[in-house]
Amino acid sequence: MNKSVLLQQIIARLAHDLELLLAAAKSAHAAATHAENIPDNKYATLALEASYLAQGQANRASEIRRAIEAFKQLDGRPSADGSVRLGSLVELEDEEGAAKLIFIGPLEGGLKIAHAGREVLVITPASPLGRELLGKTVGEGVESGSSEYEILRIA
Repeated sequence: MNKSVLLQQIIARLAHDLELLLAAAKSAHAAATHAENIPDNKYATLALEASYLAQGQANRASEIRRAIEAFKQLDGRPSADGSVRLGSLVELEDEEGAAKLIFIGPLEGGLKIAHAGREVLVITPASPLGRELLGKTVGEGVESGSSEYEILRIA
């Protein structure tokens, strides 16, 4: 697994999501300001609803921009002591032998990326599993909810 390629994939996915969101926000803004949507009574709320939608999309776009910058500044090198830290790519194995790949990112937890034929889940240090993993090394176990995992690899 090439972690620098994975980081580029994450950034590209966020940039794509940002483009889609900006197009949707532009459309919502146009709906909010369109002459046909000017309210003619107190019950006509289409313009108001569209403006709320446009504002929410603009806020989310701002969050994605911050995430892109945070991922660009991420140091992809493994830690000197081999422990899990921000920017680590961790392979876990559960009790049944099923493996999963976890990337510890600064933001955008829950994002899933297909990388080298496998699914990589981005989590943050603020998540329960992220908190459990930080500082652990290969061979150690972690718990997440009712599941137990062993750390197989850290990159």
